[in-house]
Amino acid sequence: MFHPDTQFLIDRWVDLARRPEVRGGLPSRAGLKPEILGSRLPRAFLLAGTGPDSTFRLAGTSLDALQDRPLDGARFLDIWCASSPALVVPALAQAMREGRPVVIVAQGSETAPLEVSLAPLRDAGGRPGLVLGLIAPLVSARAVEGEPQRLTARLTMTVGERGRPALCVVDERRSA
Repeated sequence: MFHPDTQFLIDRWVDLARRPEVRGGLPSRAGLKPEILGSRLPRAFLLAGTGPDSTFRLAGTSLDALQDRPLDGARFLDIWCASSPALVVPALAQAMREGRPVVIVAQGSETAPLEVSLAPLRDAGGRPGLVLGLIAPLVSARAVEGEPQRLTARLTMTVGERGRPALCVVDERRSA
């Protein structure tokens, strides 16, 4: 059972993915209205890219405070401890590849376990490559002055049915 905010994000993403204009199970960023996140917005983020070099396009104020700096343009892996990329990078790729949200269960240095939701989106040009994210809960976490709080990934899990068919590569040709 997920945190209510994680479930909220997953439900909103599923609503977007089921719209008739959605291609390949991945909704467009244009279809997402930030105001639907309400009080969750300070803990939300938008990533560009789905690999180790994915960066924050937007980050909520709670995330900036957690890192003691603005995150816009920073690498997503910068908020994670050194051991976490082994789980975080495959989670990003899996969300995009399978066209469904992935949730990372993580631990902050001084916080209770939290959930980091990653939901794939298409950019304005219709190409896959954006990820809508939300950290829940992040109630009392804050950085010590000058020391960003790093997260430690513990577990990842996919949510719901595959939104996209599995791809097979034969002789450098991709097919479903």
